[in-house]
Amino acid sequence: MIQTINPNPRYNMKKVFGFIVSLYFFSSAFSQKITAEQYIKTYKENAIREMKRMGVPAAITLAQGLLETENGNSDLLKKSNNHFGIKCKSSWTAEGVSHDDDAIGECFRTYKDAEGSYRDHSNYLRGNDRYAFLFKLDPKDYKGWAYGLKKAGYATNPRYPDILIKNIEENNLQQYTMVAVNDVPFFDASKYQSDPEEKAFTEIVKSKGSANTQPVKFVSNTPEEKIDINGSKAIYETKGRSLLAIAIENNINLNKLLEYNDLQKDGLLEDDQFIFLEKKQKEGDKDIYIVQNNESLYDIAQKNGIRLQNLYVYNELKEGEKIVAGSKLKLKSATKEQTVPVKQTLEITKVKIYAVQPKEGLYTISKKYGVTVAQLKEWNNLTDDNLKVGQQLIVSK
Repeated sequence: MIQTINPNPRYNMKKVFGFIVSLYFFSSAFSQKITAEQYIKTYKENAIREMKRMGVPAAITLAQGLLETENGNSDLLKKSNNHFGIKCKSSWTAEGVSHDDDAIGECFRTYKDAEGSYRDHSNYLRGNDRYAFLFKLDPKDYKGWAYGLKKAGYATNPRYPDILIKNIEENNLQQYTMVAVNDVPFFDASKYQSDPEEKAFTEIVKSKGSANTQPVKFVSNTPEEKIDINGSKAIYETKGRSLLAIAIENNINLNKLLEYNDLQKDGLLEDDQFIFLEKKQKEGDKDIYIVQNNESLYDIAQKNGIRLQNLYVYNELKEGEKIVAGSKLKLKSATKEQTVPVKQTLEITKVKIYAVQPKEGLYTISKKYGVTVAQLKEWNNLTDDNLKVGQQLIVSK
């Protein structure tokens, strides 16, 4: 077929100009990078879920993901869905991809999606003897984990621990560890056997009248996502999620879901929070709860799996009444030992709470608030001078 050229030069110039503009926008869109904030928002639920499943702190997982993928922009990630730079090794029998790292053309593991990479990362750490000692650490000890990973040989970069710690502190990743810290599994790493993704996320369904089987993928919430809080089942949901969608996914009447969670109307969640899938308990699993900064009674009720109305009654509070950080709230009905109403405690106990910042010690904080180190230790029941970033301290009484 012979192609004719339009003799009008203005027409041809328009075509060339249009092609150049299209090429520019295509290349710009292709090269656009995501931010650390966008990476965290996208994958934080994977990290939380894996912490509950295997015990790797969510803050550490996200910090490694940020570092290994260059905030989600690395070439390796784009061609392999490998978020943690895990190489093939002799034990890897699935697909791999060639990528230059310590040596040219090394083999890195390939995954079909991010979830597969996050699961394999947890399995890799939990199932490897080199990392067994890490699971004896407090899951909130992100510095211990960071230095421990380097010690165990996870990376060759001498600054690896410092970069992880910086990622955690600058992006407040510790908050995601705190979400799952009460649900970390406890088991002997030496007895752990690998939990392949396909085995964990498929079920065998037999056809009627036939011995044939086929794998069927789970598309709804898996059992590991549901947790027990004070004897009631709950699930952690993120800001912006529809309550109606949550009700449908969990086969619960919407009005019942609202009732279980002390909510008055349907809509979108305003904050990340626990959503209960059955009635909360009338009493907490402990007697007293210390109010944290910026916590409402509703937050405390959800965190402790207790009905909001009971919380008001036990503490002789009126609806909408404000509470003070550092105050003690009753989570159970009054006993003979608990003779002083908590409402009086709220009025009597005037304390100031401070969250420890990076590189701060007791001496620095004592000078900031005009108190002594001895007072800080006494008020906070401290036996040594060690502090953790984000730790809540009473700094004034």
